[in-house]
Amino acid sequence: MTRVEDGLIETMRVRGGGGTLPFLDRHLARLSASLAALGQAAPTGDLAELARTAAVPPDAGGADHVVRILVLDGTPTIATRALPHLNPPAVIVATEPHEVYGHKTTERGVFDRAMVEAQAQGADDALLLTLTGHIAEGTTWNVFWWEGDQLVTPALDLGILPGVGRARVMELARVSEVRVTAAEFAGRSLFLVNAVRGIVPIGSFRGREVHLDARTAELSRGFWPD
Repeated sequence: MTRVEDGLIETMRVRGGGGTLPFLDRHLARLSASLAALGQAAPTGDLAELARTAAVPPDAGGADHVVRILVLDGTPTIATRALPHLNPPAVIVATEPHEVYGHKTTERGVFDRAMVEAQAQGADDALLLTLTGHIAEGTTWNVFWWEGDQLVTPALDLGILPGVGRARVMELARVSEVRVTAAEFAGRSLFLVNAVRGIVPIGSFRGREVHLDARTAELSRGFWPD
């Protein structure tokens, strides 16, 4: 449950040592909307300039990396870190039930517990189910899959995060928003997306290898704006 006292976070990919932030405007727009919706104070100063400055650390060496903005009590904090691995993850379904996560806040206990559960089972990540048994989202990802000729994703009104990466995929392809159970995932070609890693195919789901659809690779090639 989102609380007024929670901090708000935006985590974004930096492309190359030049410090390009492909989706900076989208991240800041979502942050601004969440601050307003939660009645939190807007930070003073230019967040865009703060992010761009942090995006070009002296030791970047030309590699893609990550910038994270945290806003708490009207004060922004910026941090940078290395890009996580982009290998297709092994994914389980968590027993930890999903909670509504309409704003990207620091209250992430449900996702942290799901990740611990995944790692205890030798997996890399987990998908969470709503209390009605529908697939919602991953610990830091939105999920998509192919149904014949159609690309589909869990409906936003299930209480999932309106991810920047999710919105980008929905610009690139026609997508249907649906409600499905974990059992209905069997045999589907699944992929995860967020604005740090982009589109990443799921390597295995519940211990079974996931078929890679060529259309996923095509979407991935167009994910990052030029």
